[in-house]
Amino acid sequence: MIRSVAFAVILGLAGVGVLVSLGVWQLHRLEWKEAIIAGAEAMMAQDPVALPATLDPVADRYRAVTATGRFTGEEAHVLTSTREMGPGFLVIAAFETDGRRILVDRGFVPETEKTTPRPPRDAKVVGNLNWPDDVNSSTPPYDADRQIWYGRDLGGIASLLGTEPVLVIARADTGDGIVPQPVTTAGFRNDHFNYAVTWFSLAAVWLGMTLYLLWRIRARSV
Repeated sequence: MIRSVAFAVILGLAGVGVLVSLGVWQLHRLEWKEAIIAGAEAMMAQDPVALPATLDPVADRYRAVTATGRFTGEEAHVLTSTREMGPGFLVIAAFETDGRRILVDRGFVPETEKTTPRPPRDAKVVGNLNWPDDVNSSTPPYDADRQIWYGRDLGGIASLLGTEPVLVIARADTGDGIVPQPVTTAGFRNDHFNYAVTWFSLAAVWLGMTLYLLWRIRARSV
């Protein structure tokens, strides 16, 4: 009996310890993710500054900027959809400013407006820098025949339109009936609290099973 009890106690404590440690780790991850989200929100809400000459994808990610120049009329279209407007495209446009050519994510248009003419014109863009990670190994490649991208492949679109791999996502209307899709933290995944609750719940279940096992051992020995 003593050997059985010792085994059950050791197994129970080890299991509870591992599960609790995983829950605590997820709480630390929660603090880390909340700090990232808070930092991103603070940067997004800052007063816009003139587009810096040099950019750091880490330090300048989500920085609010302005750029005055000219849309060239060259565009790339990224397949997407919205809950309110259904399927359509993000319009990624070439933009010339201060001797530079950059990209501007102007926002959303319905499928029927993909080929609507949007001629060159002067504009002032207010938005946020971004280095999107829409593309992964499962993303289909650029469909050159239909001229459709399936994710904001910054390098690929910049190469196609002859611009720097710099993207400003407009947070104000840039005209031509395009609906801005500003950068927000809504897409940030933050499931760490739920994961922590799951691990702590499993620890409680493991503890309950251990107590039940000890009761069964005791009952058999009486």
